[in-house]
Amino acid sequence: MNVLHEISTIRIKSRLGGVNCYLIETDAGFILIDTGYSTSRNFLDRELEIEGCRPGNLKLVILTHGDIDHTGNCAYVHKKYGAPIAMHVGDMGMAGRGDMSYGRKPNIILAMLLKRMPLLFGMISLFSDSSRYEGFRPDLALDEGFDLTKYGLKASVIRLPGHSAGSIGILTDEGDLFCGDLLTNMGKPELNSIMDDRSAASASVELLKGMNARTILPGHGDRFDAKTFLNSQ
Repeated sequence: MNVLHEISTIRIKSRLGGVNCYLIETDAGFILIDTGYSTSRNFLDRELEIEGCRPGNLKLVILTHGDIDHTGNCAYVHKKYGAPIAMHVGDMGMAGRGDMSYGRKPNIILAMLLKRMPLLFGMISLFSDSSRYEGFRPDLALDEGFDLTKYGLKASVIRLPGHSAGSIGILTDEGDLFCGDLLTNMGKPELNSIMDDRSAASASVELLKGMNARTILPGHGDRFDAKTFLNSQ
């Protein structure tokens, strides 16, 4: 029976405070959740090799949403490692263009820029990174309840819209929740302040309260205890 062996965090530093990619080792091979900026390609390559992930044993790349700090290396990883790319159809337009405004309300990019000055410089770097972005077409559409067992991971997909329309989470049978950018932990666990649809984000948090999440692994910041956070909301 395939079981979850290990979760490795690959933290890619940036002026935005860094972004997390998660590498999961199972009996069947590896699954990579998110891929970081295209400018971090060499770093990602080294980290994957250190963990024993090589062409042939990477079984799937899952994207929690379409922002380029999460999708930047997808085309490269697909070509080198031969792994299919999976995401929700709601953010696939971002994947082809590297356009973080695609399918979002007009005010979200402005909100990103105005949040704080360090973030402004980070966004400049991010848009600079978009000039190197290589678009791609995902191989697999993920939606609520999609079972990942065939890829060696006892887990299912959860729809978590809010940060973007196509945002998803991955919840393992052990209770590890990869939440993308719905929640962050940059100093303290909290709802991400940058939201395309805040009411949808609140509904996503309410949805999580009824699930068996034990540990939350966010796209930005350290993992944290799910029950402590959700009970406080």
